[in-house]
Amino acid sequence: MKDHTTKRYAYVTLLNIIITIAEFIGGFVSGSLALLSDAVHNLSDVGAIIISFVAHLISNRSRNQNKTFGYERAETLAAFTNGIILILISITLFVEAIERFWQPSQIKGGIMLVVAVIGLIANFVSMLAMHRDAQGSLNVRSTFVHMMSDALSSVAVVIGAVFIYFWQITWLDPVMTMLVSVFVLHEAYQITKKAANILMESNPDIDLEQMNQIVLSFPEIKNIHHVHLWRYSDNYIMLDAHVNVDAKLTAGEFEKLTQQISKKLQQLGINHINFQAECERGKNDEMIVPGHDHEN
Repeated sequence: MKDHTTKRYAYVTLLNIIITIAEFIGGFVSGSLALLSDAVHNLSDVGAIIISFVAHLISNRSRNQNKTFGYERAETLAAFTNGIILILISITLFVEAIERFWQPSQIKGGIMLVVAVIGLIANFVSMLAMHRDAQGSLNVRSTFVHMMSDALSSVAVVIGAVFIYFWQITWLDPVMTMLVSVFVLHEAYQITKKAANILMESNPDIDLEQMNQIVLSFPEIKNIHHVHLWRYSDNYIMLDAHVNVDAKLTAGEFEKLTQQISKKLQQLGINHINFQAECERGKNDEMIVPGHDHEN
């Protein structure tokens, strides 16, 4: 799957470079500000796709002594960066759309329509190419949203070109651009928020009380404290905690107990746990201990 994703990134990057060049040429020849702004939009997306592509390649690298967790968070960093870029692009396009109401320009609708349709087809091909892996990777999803925003922007340009060419109705173009900008802004915010939460090692919306009940349902566990629950990447949710057990419990028995608890916690999405066994220390502590935790 990783190899297929790499190939899709390469195809999408090349295709978007071609789209950008075509729209710049078409925009200058036709005098269409909409095409030129879409070309600038695509140009910024090419940079974002390259960032995402490089991060994807880095994430495939194996763990080593310097990166004991591996490189998967490179994709999260790329997703965060792309989310910020998308937010800036959306705001810029929204402002440009408002300005177009006051500064309409003469446009060669025929050339604009042809180039816009070509861009629309290419953007939909790019979007579909990334759709398959968009649910499994936040980084790929950020690229998919870029492609989706390009496709929607192209739809707006095509609609504007049709109305300009046949009926000379120019005000529809900025209206469509504003609607697209609002939609992309919402998607970009969700991606950026999720990436930021991963980077901040936030709780990935898992009910800590339910987790506590599952762990304490095993009679060998007397208390659980110093809990740290975070999403490392799209594929890993980790739990680190101290648990109080009976002093008579052997290492082998604790290992078997940990495996049983791990299976139960998988129903919450937690797929990697690390428990530190204790007898008396922290037996009265809460799950989340305020302040800095130096005991781990």
